[in-house]
Amino acid sequence: MRRWWRIAVQVVAWTVILGVGAALVAAVLVPRLVGATPYTVLTGSMRPELPPGTLVVVRPVDMDDISVGDTITYQLRSGEPAVVTHRVVASGVRADGTAVLTTRGDANQVSDARPVRQEQVRGRVWYAVPHLGRLNTALDPAQRQTAVHAVAAGLLLYSAWIVVAGLVARGASARRGTVKEEAR
Repeated sequence: MRRWWRIAVQVVAWTVILGVGAALVAAVLVPRLVGATPYTVLTGSMRPELPPGTLVVVRPVDMDDISVGDTITYQLRSGEPAVVTHRVVASGVRADGTAVLTTRGDANQVSDARPVRQEQVRGRVWYAVPHLGRLNTALDPAQRQTAVHAVAAGLLLYSAWIVVAGLVARGASARRGTVKEEAR
């Protein structure tokens, strides 16, 4: 019975480790490596594809590379931090030669009131992870940093425990082998 308990604990531990590791890779590591930015979908305007709580990772892209049908993240007003993630439904050029995009949330019946200009575009959605954004919004930046450090410390402690337990088991096995040799 004790052996099954130990196996169950290891399965749960590895499941947690792999889940946390995958979340960290998707939300922190990959975006940092490629210059992308993670955002959290807060409203239902992009349902069903991007429901609230979805983490979207957005890569910078030139306005010329954005096509109708792409999902982009853009600032509501240039220079302000508030952003929206909506689908491009049309593109055009103003009378002054400025390229603009018309966007709309998938769940919305009408297009957004203001066209999007180049300087507002943060990038195109590269990938999305359902529910992971909920954690992002639940924690402020300092708490997220603390959580990352705590998870890293926990993983290091767990790996050290596994190594020490393996060495202890190997030493016990070797001692048992020596005792058996002496008994012969």
